[in-house]
Amino acid sequence: MEIINNINGMSIIMKTLFDFIFGVLLLIFILPIIIILVVIATFSTRKFGVFNQQRVGKGGKLFTIYKIRSMFLQKGDTVTTENDPRITKFGQFLRKNKLDELLQLVNIVLGDMSFVGPRPDVEGYADKLIGDDKIILSVKPGITSPASLYFRNEEHLLAEQKNPIEYNDNVIWPKKIKLNTEYIKNWSFKYDMQIIYKTVFN
Repeated sequence: MEIINNINGMSIIMKTLFDFIFGVLLLIFILPIIIILVVIATFSTRKFGVFNQQRVGKGGKLFTIYKIRSMFLQKGDTVTTENDPRITKFGQFLRKNKLDELLQLVNIVLGDMSFVGPRPDVEGYADKLIGDDKIILSVKPGITSPASLYFRNEEHLLAEQKNPIEYNDNVIWPKKIKLNTEYIKNWSFKYDMQIIYKTVFN
């Protein structure tokens, strides 16, 4: 069966222009806030407050994602729960309000990410997709998505599990694949705006 990606042609141009223009304007507007948060994160984690990591992007290509540092050490398990002892108190505040994601505006301006799209994963997940599920790699990863909204309290959910990694791999990840696939197949600019609205105001 042919994989139908609804984000193509003029759709890509429209989505790319929106991402770049709105990304630049928003980054300029909130840059002072980002700088303040990075400074506080530097003191709270005792390390430079900008965290970067390799993630899987469009076409399976790796790119460097940027976040405001929220943990003392950010090596080890790929799955993080809300009670992870590595998370600082300030980091808990950042994560709860999704402020650690603000630096991903840089990724949007650089063209690695979009405002809306499947969340970028570390190696071992999206890059291992097969068959029709590989449609997820046909678009840029995003800051938010239907899957992000569905699993808004993902870290809390994982904290309740005896084996968070197993639960993520067997329950959360398959559901994310389904939601992200449906998003791509049913994409429209209006749909993106609805997702952004729900992300900000719900």
